Amino acid sequence: MSPLPALDLHAHIDPSIAAHELVALGAAVFAVTRSLDEAKTALRRADATTVWGVGCHPGLAGAQKGFAVERFADLITGTPFVGEVGLDGKSRVPMETQLATLRAILGVLRDHPRITTIHSHAATTQTLRAIAEYGTPGVVLHWWLGSAHETTAAVDLGCYFSINAAMIKRDTLLRAIPLDRILTETDHPFGDRGVRGDRRPGLVAPVEQALAQLHSMSPLAVRMQLWRNLRTLSGEASVSALLPTVIRRHLAAV
Repeated sequence: MSPLPALDLHAHIDPSIAAHELVALGAAVFAVTRSLDEAKTALRRADATTVWGVGCHPGLAGAQKGFAVERFADLITGTPFVGEVGLDGKSRVPMETQLATLRAILGVLRDHPRITTIHSHAATTQTLRAIAEYGTPGVVLHWWLGSAHETTAAVDLGCYFSINAAMIKRDTLLRAIPLDRILTETDHPFGDRGVRGDRRPGLVAPVEQALAQLHSMSPLAVRMQLWRNLRTLSGEASVSALLPTVIRRHLAAV
């Protein structure tokens, strides 16, 4: 068994969850928030293996209306992680509002980089344009469904990609993403709806197994590579020192 825990770069977790329940997951989890108010609550915590993010979900009108760039900039000082942010072409929130929020966020992150998980559902072209405009490091495209051309463009922009169980049947897409740009996610409780049996944050074994088969590797070797990718990403975003001590130790071990 690998001494490294599973790595979940995008999961939705109630900020009121008991600390022992997070430890029991047996995984390093990056927990997204959907509004600045939720982020403020989450960032009061100090969990050993869970990293809490600052988010403003593009699909939530209340979160978008309540966004303030000064408050966002203040909140990120206490975390290495931003998410969930981005664009959603199916959202009832006007795209101009979503774009204004995302541009404000990317503007802050250009000067103060963070590992940033970005939503791009039905808005992949607009999302890539915004990322290219600001050149923000540390970007992870969550549940990416862009075209082959857009995927190549995202790789060229330096983006990483977090893969969940709902994506693993898309062989063409997965082959287009270099293994050293891949991270795993559950997007619990959304991205793991099709998983049989247990569903919880950190349970990324189906994704690891699919990647192992695709790249003719063992699941253990895949997990090692995922942690190396996180180490590189953390360095590019200059946030290694902000990660929990336990996670920093795992990064040092790979």
